[in-house]
Amino acid sequence: MRRAVRVVTDVAAVDRAFDYEVPESFPPLGMGDRVRINFHNRSIRGWVVDDAPADDELALKPLTKWLGFGPPPSLLPLLSWAAWRWVSPLSRFLLAASPVRIYATLPTAPAKAPVAIPSESFAPGVWQLAPTVDPLPLVLSAYEATRDRDGSLIVLVPTEAWAQRLRGRLEQRGMAVAYGDDQWDRMRAGWPVIVGVRGTALAPTPRVCGAVVLDADDDAYRSEASPTWDATVLLHERVQRDGGLFWATSVLPSPLLLTLGELHDQRDVADHWPTITVVDRRNRDPHEGILAPETMAACQRALASTEEVAVVVVLQRLGSGRLFACRRCGELARCATCSQPEQEVDGAFQCSDAHERRENFCRSCGATNLKRVQSGVTTLARDVGAQLHHAVTELTAATPVGAPLERVVVGTEATLQRVRRCGVVVFVDFDQYLLAPRASARRQALSAVARAGRLVGARSEARGSVVLQTRRDDDVLAALRTSDVRAIRDEERESAEVLGLPPYGALAEISGEGAASFVASLDATRVRVVERDGEYSIRATDSATLCDVLGAGVRGGGRLRLAVQ
Repeated sequence: MRRAVRVVTDVAAVDRAFDYEVPESFPPLGMGDRVRINFHNRSIRGWVVDDAPADDELALKPLTKWLGFGPPPSLLPLLSWAAWRWVSPLSRFLLAASPVRIYATLPTAPAKAPVAIPSESFAPGVWQLAPTVDPLPLVLSAYEATRDRDGSLIVLVPTEAWAQRLRGRLEQRGMAVAYGDDQWDRMRAGWPVIVGVRGTALAPTPRVCGAVVLDADDDAYRSEASPTWDATVLLHERVQRDGGLFWATSVLPSPLLLTLGELHDQRDVADHWPTITVVDRRNRDPHEGILAPETMAACQRALASTEEVAVVVVLQRLGSGRLFACRRCGELARCATCSQPEQEVDGAFQCSDAHERRENFCRSCGATNLKRVQSGVTTLARDVGAQLHHAVTELTAATPVGAPLERVVVGTEATLQRVRRCGVVVFVDFDQYLLAPRASARRQALSAVARAGRLVGARSEARGSVVLQTRRDDDVLAALRTSDVRAIRDEERESAEVLGLPPYGALAEISGEGAASFVASLDATRVRVVERDGEYSIRATDSATLCDVLGAGVRGGGRLRLAVQ
């Protein structure tokens, strides 16, 4: 009997399905399988997404080749939802859920082995855990809670190095774990446990019985490239569709994460935060150098220890602009209206929203000698080496993995991922976090300190410390001093609700050469459009409205970046 199927091509610009005939010589063809087709006299790849009516009077081109297994049929509805949710061609998500090579056979998944039950049980939901708490008991608790359920347990972590370590720890306890692109066939076969980073949210297992997302608010779970999809949101939707259980951890749960499950607070949080020292550099001697005396003392204690890497100095640089501070009192130049950092524009000072334009003077002491705070990583490494009289390794994201490190490491946040342990972490200019021009600045600041805390250990271990050099005082620093960030969490949730920010509203950012024509094609009666310097913010009351309006937009010529939150 003649059979026809619908195929979505891997040509992103053609976001629709086409009907093709299945030749009689073809192997058994399932939904999600990859095939090769003749498309406008070009041989391209595609995915079978549905059966098509077989009309004997309608001539259809035949499929030319079977390219092995693709995403399982049960995953196709979720991929279609993801394409709608982040306004993307379906082929982008089909490709992300497909292997890099051809798999014509699949192994048989092993049975779920029993493991030792942890002493503490973790109920499904959102767990606010202190930075140095070992999340392994939570993962084991999730495995035990889902062991009698049909399907795989997916565990997401922010980095590849963390995923490899967690995989080893789980295999030591007798679990069958699938990890990495080279084990795609194991995931497709439904291995009991699947561990990985962001892309593992689209692991091709036929069914998910549970999911654990560690550090669920980490930026690594959100794609910066188009489509800007969020692995935590997508995996939560997947678990809901499969009737599974969901766990997530965070040092400071975001308003969005708090809507994905019941909040659980861990007891004795303070003991699991690192020792934090705040060094206020206002009204200091300008000849102290890049490291304050208190910071120097902490670094010297660390260098006297046996740690392989003793000192890590972190410098977070803004994408645009620099901070200015008074030479006399050290106070930062900030807008009197919105408290944003001010920048120099045509010899005068103003914030990015241009609330007030003023001359070069300090609002605190009246001095007229504001200086630019502009130390790059290379300059910082030179100055730190001179102060500590020690060899320094400069480390950034471009530094080769596995490169040898001196006992003093200076660099960007890449240092927090490359270094496993150290005696002290110094944020040489913590104000670059606190005054960053983004809504999540406070969250980023707290998250950075939390990652640093894992390098130096908990306060109860008395092994190391985190030093924050700053020229201001605010609620974030007060929370870090007490190791209690619950007030920040509650305030962020209330602010998001009042301002209509996600998840209490929907937001998309649009930029690029084709942004103006695309925005002009949107239904302005259902969304609110704000334009600033050629970039557009699109707001709606809910995600469904926003995605429907954006999906109906007409893309013209030119590059277009559409980031849906």
